[in-house]
Amino acid sequence: MILYQLICRKTVIIALGLWMMALGCQQETVGPPAPVYPIPSQRQLDWQTLEFYAFIHFNMNTFTDKEWGTGGEDPSQFNPTKLDCRQWAKTFKDAGMKGIIITAKHHDGFCLWPSKYTEHSVKNSPWRNGEGDLIRELADACKEFGLKLGIYYSPWDRNHTDYGKPEYLDYMRNQLTELLTNYGDLFEVWFDGANGGTGYYGGANEDRRVDKKGYYQWSAVHALVRKLQPDAVIFRELQPDAVIFGDAGLDVRWVGNEKGFAYPTTWSNLMRDSVYAGMPEYSKQYSAGQEDGSHWVPAEVDVSIRPGWYYHPEQDDKVKSLQKLMDIYYESIGRNGSLLLNFPVDDRGLVHENDVRQLNKMAKQIRLDFAEELVKGSPVSATNVRGKGFEAALAVDGNPDTYWATEDEIAASSLTIELSEPTTLAIRLNILDAKACPAISNIEVYRAPPLHEEAAGHS
Repeated sequence: MILYQLICRKTVIIALGLWMMALGCQQETVGPPAPVYPIPSQRQLDWQTLEFYAFIHFNMNTFTDKEWGTGGEDPSQFNPTKLDCRQWAKTFKDAGMKGIIITAKHHDGFCLWPSKYTEHSVKNSPWRNGEGDLIRELADACKEFGLKLGIYYSPWDRNHTDYGKPEYLDYMRNQLTELLTNYGDLFEVWFDGANGGTGYYGGANEDRRVDKKGYYQWSAVHALVRKLQPDAVIFRELQPDAVIFGDAGLDVRWVGNEKGFAYPTTWSNLMRDSVYAGMPEYSKQYSAGQEDGSHWVPAEVDVSIRPGWYYHPEQDDKVKSLQKLMDIYYESIGRNGSLLLNFPVDDRGLVHENDVRQLNKMAKQIRLDFAEELVKGSPVSATNVRGKGFEAALAVDGNPDTYWATEDEIAASSLTIELSEPTTLAIRLNILDAKACPAISNIEVYRAPPLHEEAAGHS
């Protein structure tokens, strides 16, 4: 007897999570269900359809073999000899990824673009004879390969003399303005949660603490992003003592861990004004979101393909196995999250061969898993249909813009899909209860093979 593993594509999860929660019922006419709030914004919907994109940690730490720099590094230390952003973009495009987020400035304050507001940047490095702009090169590569560009910016700056003072806020916003206006459209602006501590701080070499809730004046930062990049989602990796309730600028939340998984039930709804779902010690209670959450704030899952976020030569043989990468894929995207997979670009300025090899194995396995869709166009029946334009067949037509829906106030219902050929399974979706009348956009079923033999080994 042959046993098959069945994989339901994320459209099912979106259908159950997005449509069932975000759509309600009208009683007067047989029209589309009325919304049940909260519902996503267009930029949030656009972001979630990306599903899988790359994180690049590449900066001064790559050359000092550290995860966090002190801020006292000399710009001359930054000197990738073979930097090729086209290699990055092609690698990720070939793997089916949809975008790249780059660490434009990490905690040490070194800038990958020639910012006119600091000397601690590539303009004072030997790379490209001080004439280089890595963000520009990456933006051009993303455009060439049809990828979206995102920017990571650390609010903490261990190099800047004025960090912790009001003057630093002008500096931060000026730099963000450079990043938000000079490199085309951005799909995400990513703010790290680490804030305050020891640092170089222009030679002071001291410990500086800030009021993480109020110091950065986040409302003004968010307004700046909205003005200059209205289609970009805002992500903040908030730490427990930096929680800002009623944070109206937050589009995407941290999933609460850096291990690469969302939760068996991961709600996009969040009680944003009373809890924050990304606090590590509250993970079991809050990180999965809440069924009756007041705001739509979906989860992003960030994890590195290696143990570290930055490149360390001793980790060349510690790239995650294919099995681990596939577990991450299905426990993030498959659980209503989006996957931000990190690649520590090496000191040459390239995605390392071992990382490329494992990513290619992962991409091949994903293609094999989703090679054969079993139910598109199959006969399907429902216990209840809302009316014309909401027929049961629309749940298996492959069109995300059509959907099956029930009549108003009908929650308990089911869909039965009949397969045209003898098979080892029969499929019925039973909905026992729902917040409103169910509306199912797409059901897709795949027969996934075991891990392909040539890709099953570890790097």
